Amino acid sequence: MKIIYLGTPAFAVAPLKAIIEAGFDVVAVVTAPDKPAGRGMQIQFSPVKKYALTKNIPVLQPKKLKDPTFIEQLASFKADIQVVIAFRMLPEVVWNMPPKGTINLHASLLPDYRGAAPINWTIINGEKETGVTTFFLKQEVDTGDIIGSKKTKITPDMTAGELHDVLMNLGSELIVETLQQVAEHNYTAVPQGSNSMKNAPKIYTNDCQINWEQNSEQIRNLIRGLSPTPGAFTFYDGKVLKIYSSDVENCRHELKPGSIETDKKNYFKIACLDGFLAISDLQPEGKKRMPIRDFLNGLQNKV
Repeated sequence: MKIIYLGTPAFAVAPLKAIIEAGFDVVAVVTAPDKPAGRGMQIQFSPVKKYALTKNIPVLQPKKLKDPTFIEQLASFKADIQVVIAFRMLPEVVWNMPPKGTINLHASLLPDYRGAAPINWTIINGEKETGVTTFFLKQEVDTGDIIGSKKTKITPDMTAGELHDVLMNLGSELIVETLQQVAEHNYTAVPQGSNSMKNAPKIYTNDCQINWEQNSEQIRNLIRGLSPTPGAFTFYDGKVLKIYSSDVENCRHELKPGSIETDKKNYFKIACLDGFLAISDLQPEGKKRMPIRDFLNGLQNKV
């Protein structure tokens, strides 16, 4: 089969590599346009483009997916199937183009956690299990018929960054298996059925602010689910303080939620409804991420 691959971030590189190493013919890659980034605002390629160039695969970077020139270019490759991983929404003229359809890999067990941020929300909501799913694209987002899935456990200390890597590798295995099944006409596409109540919308700044009037496990899940990016935050000394790692201390106290206990040497604890969160890894505004001891060293000369 001739395959066109659509993806942009690092999450999409490992599956692309797996597809190529499995012997499939990737005739073109579609990824986001180059953009300036970093201190010097130098033009940066997407991770998928960087990898595609090492394999001498043609790269298309349309600003608009309905652009007639892009549609013509896409059609010229005469692909049998398209694979979409961590890319933007496609218009029907794109996803309906290849004769064998367009397959998407999603980082959840559909129909649960449809949307832009499934990895974050599964941890934020305290799930113990998640996985990856392959399905055929159709008009409604993340609702197409399911081809296959793989499950994995979410361990109690796992962060979104760690789960990202687990699902990236699991997804690489699943997408290769799915393409082999499609190539051999050996699969059953199963409708997803009714909508799930568990959704995964895009993460906004308001979603990242810690509410200390929640219980300790809820807050810790939020911190894990947003680590390392975009990071859960609170305000300390009038400035943003991002928190990346913490431990729960269940106990009774009379403190107002959000109150701080610290000896400025060994611990920095913040009160919540059912105890404290002992902070172990954080980033003060305008500074680098640091372990709590480095932060406490800076507190010793402050009131």
